[in-house]
Amino acid sequence: MKPIMGSKKSEADAHSKHEWEAKPTKNMSAVAEDTDILSKFKQEESKNWAFDQLMRKYQQRIYMHIRKMVIDHNDADDLTQEVFVKVWHHLDTFREDAQLYTWLYRIASNECLNFLNKKRRRYFIPLYDVAKELATKLDHQHGCTGEEIQLKLQKALLRLPDKQRLVFNLRYYDELTYEDIANITGTSVGALKASYHHAVKKIEEYLAKNAI
Repeated sequence: MKPIMGSKKSEADAHSKHEWEAKPTKNMSAVAEDTDILSKFKQEESKNWAFDQLMRKYQQRIYMHIRKMVIDHNDADDLTQEVFVKVWHHLDTFREDAQLYTWLYRIASNECLNFLNKKRRRYFIPLYDVAKELATKLDHQHGCTGEEIQLKLQKALLRLPDKQRLVFNLRYYDELTYEDIANITGTSVGALKASYHHAVKKIEEYLAKNAI
């Protein structure tokens, strides 16, 4: 995938991008396949084992997806726990005509959007002020800032509407296909492509104005 910024910044952009990508789980080869996890979860004697395998395989990935949306580590940690509580209660109803990871991303994405909407309603905070609050958290959290180029990119993202930022993250950082993102968000592929294109344009304009 092409970097957002020009070729002179491509190496730095790639480095900053990777800081926000989920790190591979250790001993991934020892983690069960999704089909085995789903099969074992349906059996009472192996249910706990199956869920442990699912957590080992997807917890860090889901946490990073949530963290990119809510920024704050504690909020992301709480939401990740809530996601997997829901997964525990509903995994046995999962229809296997879809990919397990897109189902997990859908739950996590809904939790993120609901969390941000509740924050605004609870404190009557407009969109821009929420973005400003999250940007302030970026400045103070060592795990997120990284290089200056990464910090400015994240601040540019925070100026996007939540749903558009979600789509951008799924496509740019997680490198999911538009078809997978459509399954996660319930939005058509055509609309997703347009949303991503507009997001990239807004980000490039912000970065240009801020001399990155």
